[in-house]
Amino acid sequence: MKELLKDVPEYIKELVPYPPGKPIDELEREYGIKNSIKLASNENDLGPSPKAIRRLKGCLENLFRYPDGSGYYLKEAISQKFSCRLENIVLGNGSNELIDFLCRVFIRPGRNAISSKPSFLVYSKMVQITGGENRIVPLKNGTHDLESIKSQIDEDTRIIFLDNPNNPMGTVIMQEDFEKFLKDIPDHLLVVLDEAYGEFVRPDVPWAKGIDFFKRDERIVLLRTFSKAYGLAGLRIGYGIMSKEVAALLDRVRQPFNVNLMAQEAAREALSDESHLQKTLENTWSEMARLKIKLSTLGCNALDSNTNFMLIDTKRDAKAVYEAMLRKGIIIRSMDSYGFSTFIRLTIGTPQENNAFLDAFSRTLDEIPEK
Repeated sequence: MKELLKDVPEYIKELVPYPPGKPIDELEREYGIKNSIKLASNENDLGPSPKAIRRLKGCLENLFRYPDGSGYYLKEAISQKFSCRLENIVLGNGSNELIDFLCRVFIRPGRNAISSKPSFLVYSKMVQITGGENRIVPLKNGTHDLESIKSQIDEDTRIIFLDNPNNPMGTVIMQEDFEKFLKDIPDHLLVVLDEAYGEFVRPDVPWAKGIDFFKRDERIVLLRTFSKAYGLAGLRIGYGIMSKEVAALLDRVRQPFNVNLMAQEAAREALSDESHLQKTLENTWSEMARLKIKLSTLGCNALDSNTNFMLIDTKRDAKAVYEAMLRKGIIIRSMDSYGFSTFIRLTIGTPQENNAFLDAFSRTLDEIPEK
């Protein structure tokens, strides 16, 4: 066994496992609380579409069957929504798996990928797993520094990862800026636009929408998920839209039946329920505006966001705020690990959940002195 373990590459040994949060039941037991409210993981607290739930119930009697390995009907629904071909679509166990596929196909020792900091941590993790080089470019004014990213490109660069909107800042790349950026990008790499929160961008924002650029540039890969706006995080389902050549390569490394039956059926129904999606967006937009006003009266600044979450400067130690809120039954995210020592991240919940947050947060501010 010792010889086996010695043979493991250093880039694998140096990986840091993703730190999962404790189950809510365990947190409640540990802190002696009940009926806690989770506003930490950017989930859709309105829940999934009722149509998706009904469809899931109808699937139960078919659980002995393997899912459709091609995902035909879900791909058909996605192709109709985005006016693309089925051959341009690859389904994944969450959009995370699509990132894994891209790195396994295009990254290896001697090749590199570029991403920003802070951004979605899975990009650098998947690059490291393949033995490739991560080139990390700090955000500039809270958004992707496209000029500095260009300066990092060389003949061994294969992928640029851009989460748009960005997590955790909630900012977007504007269309005009991205058009200028693409003009100087060589043909030997892919530009991945990860739109996990894309549905939440308001219609009047002139952002770099991935589907528009994909239709005129084969270097673009668009990633989306059903975990956020569609409320299907527990089923793990996402998709990518890309050139048929890139899609064919990803299908070569994709495991058979990688997307389960329940996920495929629920996602198809969720995609068709525009009224539930609109209800989700309207709740997010209106509640975010209301929260920003309430937070300003408490002396805290909430950053503008194009997602279903926002960063809040508490002007206090973020870890202390997190702990104090947890004891009050409200689960939020401390941004200390991102280097923002006084910031928390708040998922926009239902009006009732947000009211409970405001009540607990107001009391917490009185308990903890400013830094």
